[in-house]
Amino acid sequence: MTKLNTINCEEIMTEPLKPIEFVVDNLITQGLFILAGAPKNGKSWLALDICLSVAKGETVLNAMTKQGTALYLCLEDSRIRIQNRLYEMTDEPTEHLHFALIADTIGSGLEEQIERFISEHPNTKIIFIDTLQKIRSASPEITYATDYKELSVLKTVTDKRSVAIVLVHHLRKTKDADPFNMISGTTGLSGCVDGSFVLSESKRGSRNATLYCVGRDIENREIELKFDSEQHRWLSDEILSEKENKSKIFIEKIFDFMIERKNFVGTATELAKLIAPRFEMEIFPNRLTRDLVQNAYELSDYGIKFSSERSHGARRIRLELLSGDGSDSKNTPL
Repeated sequence: MTKLNTINCEEIMTEPLKPIEFVVDNLITQGLFILAGAPKNGKSWLALDICLSVAKGETVLNAMTKQGTALYLCLEDSRIRIQNRLYEMTDEPTEHLHFALIADTIGSGLEEQIERFISEHPNTKIIFIDTLQKIRSASPEITYATDYKELSVLKTVTDKRSVAIVLVHHLRKTKDADPFNMISGTTGLSGCVDGSFVLSESKRGSRNATLYCVGRDIENREIELKFDSEQHRWLSDEILSEKENKSKIFIEKIFDFMIERKNFVGTATELAKLIAPRFEMEIFPNRLTRDLVQNAYELSDYGIKFSSERSHGARRIRLELLSGDGSDSKNTPL
């Protein structure tokens, strides 16, 4: 019998872990996602826009992107249709965006094709597959287990390769108060993916829509969109980077504190009292410890080494400014 490989509670709460990387700020992380919508409602325009924006490192839906290689499996399109759509959106080609018109199905070569592409393009950030139905197996049986099992294959690829894969999918015709219940197929699809998006027009052909978002590592939200017929893009007035800004403010406050202190060793309660005036609010020790642990990688970019240790029954935080006055740290605030 195989022994469970367990992790101690204290270890997992104090270990600095590399943060989840967002491909599109606060919207798409590394992982597996579904983008669902009614036929011909602009899903493919949104998919192409995200791919193009990531490839160029430009904003999309008013959110910053992580620049890198993008792959768009547009399995229901022709070369001329792709060319026409690209020219509607840009006149500047990019070598970081790739297309495929034909692909194998899940379990019959698709995952190997994707892995080979990523090996050839190590900076791959996002892959759109349009549509999910084109890569599904020919099994006549549709159950929770089969849906979950099929998507688990792609989920394994995203976890292994640290990329985002977005599956473009359809909605049922039956209306539901919960838009995510309208995603075609069993709940096995939604259960397996890291997040789901539903693009729903307020009225068919109105070009006004709501993008419903839910996921494990993204904020549940509803984003109001309008399709710009001149740019052929869905546009949003909402700011999606609020969470990132809060983290940046926290890191810069700690950086300023360490410029003065150079070193700190003490409990979270002691540190909270010292830095509270900088935040002009009460700082709770448990949340402070969490923020330090979860921002440890970013703090290191500022030349700050964070560690946590238990001494005489009490947990102590250790902060050290490695770069002297901080002038050499990579991300010194302006």
